Amino acid sequence: MPRDPNNAASHDHAERVITADPWIGQFVSHLTAERNASAHTVSGYLQDIAQFVAQVWPGPQVRPPYDWREPDRFAARGFLVQFQKRGCAPATTRRKLSSLRAFYRFMEREGYIERNPFGGLRGPRLAKRLPQILTVAQVQELLAAPVRALKAREETTGVPDPLAVYAGLRDAAILELLYSTGARVSEAAGLIRARVDLLAGVVRVRGKGKKERLCALGRPAVQSLERALSVSEMLWPESAKPASPIFLNVHGGPLTTRSMERMMKTWLAAAGLPAGLTPHKLRHSFATHLLDAGADLRSVQEMLGHASLTTTQIYTQVTVARLKEVYRLAHPRA
Repeated sequence: MPRDPNNAASHDHAERVITADPWIGQFVSHLTAERNASAHTVSGYLQDIAQFVAQVWPGPQVRPPYDWREPDRFAARGFLVQFQKRGCAPATTRRKLSSLRAFYRFMEREGYIERNPFGGLRGPRLAKRLPQILTVAQVQELLAAPVRALKAREETTGVPDPLAVYAGLRDAAILELLYSTGARVSEAAGLIRARVDLLAGVVRVRGKGKKERLCALGRPAVQSLERALSVSEMLWPESAKPASPIFLNVHGGPLTTRSMERMMKTWLAAAGLPAGLTPHKLRHSFATHLLDAGADLRSVQEMLGHASLTTTQIYTQVTVARLKEVYRLAHPRA
């Protein structure tokens, strides 16, 4: 019986086995060297390929190297159909298709196979879902929450705790930076001193594919960062070095993306906002608020670091949807 492609233990085992296949090894080298893929991205490709192996060559007796010329278009289509039958999200099935199509395209380019069995196959259509955003008023409430809590704590205790002061100022600076720049949370976590110019009001973030871009910092974000950095230098003098992370935990080590996500949950609750919001919603809000205020789409694309304008265009749908709602509520003949 074929192994269950959704079984996590089976995934891990299969990934370890398939890496011995020479073509998979070359493909991984291609991803890292030529496409600057991250370890997380490579792992995603390997998981998808391992699931395909589990279906085409079921059973522990089949070991690499595999004959990648054996699977035909029917095997490729059957692989995708099983995920739809299991009720997986269309985005999941489309990702599997993208991963296997890229792997076979690589082997086709290298002359190992003549035809890509995944070429020409279409994934399920994605439902058009508009990004969830915060209103300007909600953003203001969220950004004010850490400083408000810090002041309340000082009024209650009377004696400020330096670590608590830093944590509050740091959290305020993180939220300000995310909304001011539209940066991803992973980009914020990866910031170091050398990439931040507070005098010029810009930061240089490293995004997907290790591509760098400049992001503008608004005045409140600059001020927030200045306060947080001055306290961190007092607590940990080494943090002033150019290679030091901008955001630190209470032990002086780099703050992780997971910690930033947990931090936001805390301040969402303090601001009375929905707990389901994430740091990425600040990125959505950044883009939508810019377009609402008249920013052109190309500029927003550059600020977000999108490779394709099509990706940025989703935010125009948000603004149009909002205009339609205002029209429906206000126009007498709506």
